[in-house]
Amino acid sequence: MIEGEQSEWTTRRGQPELRTLAVRSFGLTDSGKVRSANEDHFLIAELTKAMHIERTSLPQASAQFGQERGRIFLVADGMGGHQGGQEASALAIASIEKFALNTLKWFFPLKGSETQTVADELQTALRQADATIVEEAAQRPELRGMGTTLTMAYSLDSELFVVHVGDSRAYVYRDGELHQVTQDHTLVAEMVKRGEVTPEKAAKHRLRHVITNVIGGAEEGVRVEAHKLDLQAGDRILLCTDGLTEMLSNDQIATVLATESDPEQACKRLVAQANEHGGCDNITVILAQFSDAE
Repeated sequence: MIEGEQSEWTTRRGQPELRTLAVRSFGLTDSGKVRSANEDHFLIAELTKAMHIERTSLPQASAQFGQERGRIFLVADGMGGHQGGQEASALAIASIEKFALNTLKWFFPLKGSETQTVADELQTALRQADATIVEEAAQRPELRGMGTTLTMAYSLDSELFVVHVGDSRAYVYRDGELHQVTQDHTLVAEMVKRGEVTPEKAAKHRLRHVITNVIGGAEEGVRVEAHKLDLQAGDRILLCTDGLTEMLSNDQIATVLATESDPEQACKRLVAQANEHGGCDNITVILAQFSDAE
């Protein structure tokens, strides 16, 4: 879905009561077997409410933290040559971090219109990252045209927001099935939608790497795909760059998730298997596992 439209998950499941879920997560990036440099970057971050005590007559800690936690998961796959790709993906993550710290009103209850406000803010964060990269490239001619994919998931309680640009992906693994949440913003994906290429032929099409929508690039302006999902205990969220999905099919990814319950070990196995199947690109994976809070 583009520009904040609701995904089929929200439409199908209605508006369930929000629940607090515990989260375990891990992220891993690898240069692969072919590339000498790694242009991927990733981020796992926790947002907390904090109160710093300057002076008090009471015996207590100098810092106190609220129970509510927001979490950000992000993968970015840079493009534009070795230096440009690394710079673009790093700039995008730095821009998102700044936005989360200074702009995102993550700690307000997500009810009614506030839910759409969060989705709008996250899309704004990606547009600001786009403007940051274009501005940097304009000042440094050797980086002109650099860009990056960016796929981000933000969770609070049992709500998950996904914003996305490019051909990295977000998946939900639920009840033994792997569901792809995001769409690939590529020329071949558009050809599949128009019925010009079958999904089977698209997987090996010579133009499958031509991306039609990036953060940065030759000029400012980006289309942000957005989804809202309602999480359940037992759900796992997988974010990955195309270095994983080019080497492993969805069925192969699902098999690893079905047989490996620990997020760290699952990430390591996914990266190892991608390398065993060729490792033709940089490989980055994040896996977040949600369960009932104690």
